[in-house]
Amino acid sequence: MNGLPLVALAGLAVCGLAGPVSASEAQPPWSERVLTQDVDFDAMAKAAEPPLDDLIQFGERLFTGKFVKADGAGRPEATQAIVPTKRRRPAPQTFQRLAGLDANSCASCHNDPVAGGAGDFTTNVFVSEGFESADFDTTDPQFSNERGTNALHGAGLIELLAREMTADLWAARASALSRARSNGTPEIVELSSKDVSFGRLTAHPDGSLDVSGLDGIDADLIVRPFSQKGVFASLRQFTVNALNHHHGIQARERFGAQWTGTDDFDGDGIADEISDGQVSALVAWQAALPPPVRAAGLPTAWQRAAADGEQLFQDLGCAECHRPHLPLDSLVFADPGPYEGAGTLRQADVSAGLNLDLETLTWAATLPRDDEGRVLVPLFGDLKRHKIADAANDRLGNELLSQRFVARDVFITAELWGVGSTAPYGHRGDMTTLDEVIRAHGGSATGSRKAYEAVDERERQSVIAFLRTLEIPE
Repeated sequence: MNGLPLVALAGLAVCGLAGPVSASEAQPPWSERVLTQDVDFDAMAKAAEPPLDDLIQFGERLFTGKFVKADGAGRPEATQAIVPTKRRRPAPQTFQRLAGLDANSCASCHNDPVAGGAGDFTTNVFVSEGFESADFDTTDPQFSNERGTNALHGAGLIELLAREMTADLWAARASALSRARSNGTPEIVELSSKDVSFGRLTAHPDGSLDVSGLDGIDADLIVRPFSQKGVFASLRQFTVNALNHHHGIQARERFGAQWTGTDDFDGDGIADEISDGQVSALVAWQAALPPPVRAAGLPTAWQRAAADGEQLFQDLGCAECHRPHLPLDSLVFADPGPYEGAGTLRQADVSAGLNLDLETLTWAATLPRDDEGRVLVPLFGDLKRHKIADAANDRLGNELLSQRFVARDVFITAELWGVGSTAPYGHRGDMTTLDEVIRAHGGSATGSRKAYEAVDERERQSVIAFLRTLEIPE
């Protein structure tokens, strides 16, 4: 591990983080490699108290380390597609910013204002719709969508909210099916969790479902809070996908022999490039990132303007989607999670999973609670997809490719809790100010945008003053 003292590695090994896989792979302390240490996932999972702090520290080393070819970086015969797919032609060079590689490290894009943060326009990436071969070498928007970098702070809380919401929706579906079978008549159920509505579904006595009334969610009722389109259910899925997409490093749990028949899917001579345990370390570090905060020590004039702006934010209807908070029952982060899909390590694949208690982290004590003791996650979002563009205002609906069957003008509500630290704005990162991106809202946000445009400049500036108090901690 770059820069990680050998004594620290020895300490990690005692806690379930294994040393080098074999003596022949031992690396000198000046090694340029990143993936020189592994994590014994089974040992970690069986520990009475999984060493969360050690796992987080190890995950940070992986997140900030700069991968090299000896780590497996490079995708000679693989594409960036979610489903393991072979290239039709060889990559012209190692780095090309299109079909990849486009980054040395995770932190090379997620770095503003700190590791795990967002990225400037210069870190934009090009993504396909996710399933086809994704073998392209052009910026033509017919073949790829250009996307900016999202911040990861508070991501563990976001995933926990999504899991609880999914459980609520699944329970409502199961109840409706049970009633339909028992009564012999169709049952219509309004789907809602944490006061966020996801439309309705109709359960029939034969067990079939009419999902045409769903709103902002897939037919499987899994809340997918990650990516700008809301297509990844978990940090683990996001991480496995990003490792391949941006670094050409194939995770064993997706590209290994159990799925592809080979331990070297991309044919670069490096087998099983990143292990289940190493992915878990990356997930733990991201899940443990502190949530964004309110800026402190601001001038009195700014504080007054922000207070007015926060109230106006509510009055204009912005908070209908950008919910100031959602309640969370539990801070225990299970890895793998309950809603992992094929190509990502699942709970059924392991004898025991990791249960990482985020309550033990220092920042957990700063989160507000309600009268029931639930954490009020101040995300300013709803984890739901919305149509955000229309014919009259299509600035946020200008992509030509749909992604994971999500319409081109539909995006998940952006959590605003760190928006003061994440300029530029928009899914392409091509809007330089908060005022500009607010005015770009169309579709279901048209009413709020028009209300914002209708107030005077002083009031609009108060909204901006409020949003700029929502920062990623440095």
